[in-house]
Amino acid sequence: MFSIKELQEIINTKIASEKIGREPFSLYDPINYTLEAGGKRIRPTLVLMACNLFLEDIEQAINPAIGLEIFHNFTLLHDDIMDHADIRRGNPTVHKKWNENTAILSGDAMFIKAYEYFLDCESPSFREVLKVFNETALEVCEGQQYDMEFENREFVSEDEYLQMIRLKTSVLLAAALKIGALIGGAGQQDAELLYEFGINLGLAFQLQDDLLDVYGDVHVFGKKPGGDIVANKKTFMLIKALEISSYNERKTLKTLLSDKQIKNEKKIQAVTQIYNKINIKQIVEGRIEQFNQEAIAFLEKVNVDKDKKFELRMLAEKLIKRIS
Repeated sequence: MFSIKELQEIINTKIASEKIGREPFSLYDPINYTLEAGGKRIRPTLVLMACNLFLEDIEQAINPAIGLEIFHNFTLLHDDIMDHADIRRGNPTVHKKWNENTAILSGDAMFIKAYEYFLDCESPSFREVLKVFNETALEVCEGQQYDMEFENREFVSEDEYLQMIRLKTSVLLAAALKIGALIGGAGQQDAELLYEFGINLGLAFQLQDDLLDVYGDVHVFGKKPGGDIVANKKTFMLIKALEISSYNERKTLKTLLSDKQIKNEKKIQAVTQIYNKINIKQIVEGRIEQFNQEAIAFLEKVNVDKDKKFELRMLAEKLIKRIS
């Protein structure tokens, strides 16, 4: 069995050795810029890990894994435009370094290159692998659409929010696992169990992200807390707070959300005080643990030796606890 570190090294070496491009290079330079910025390579690593559960030789899974990583980065290019984000992984975003038109067009080219890497897969399960990828790509777009619509809605339910993050975040992690399993020769049941493992892992991961935006240490997580509060993002924390708070607390929260004159630091402090008063942190931590336990339960049912699943369990723990 390969370790997480070994698989990440395989992916990074592959990406570094294959510069994407031809004339006009101005189309492809932003793609290489994006891929060379790094990241944890979580999704391609999951492809290879799932394949390795069933097959020692993971060679057939490498190109689809790279294709999934290219697709993920394509979504980030377009997300950054929609979110007006200036920084990604410590570097200027593509639309800031170049311009929005370049970011859109280079993103489109990335999507096409992702398919090229999938087409290099010679697995007998190729058609099913491509079907999983296609469905997932659509679902990610659906999740982003919901996310944008929620910005203009006064009320979003907990179930609606969980469905949105399932589509926007979880399905790509789940698809990575299912694609790897199919290439590795897994049966349908095991492939589905790994998919559900990924879904629950993704939900826990995103809720932890919501939590860290308020309670994370800037020196550990690299970003200043409170960004979601300033942006009035309808995170799980805000949705839950509006649901369980008292009339006066809810009224205060809504006033803080609508006040365009209030200074950011004051707004963050006031909202966080309400969260503290109604124990939002503990509520979210409970939901994270619930999804984490559900994820592990699905993983335990996968019909391979327990020792082979050790690395996946460790990666899941690192993702949720943000351990590097």
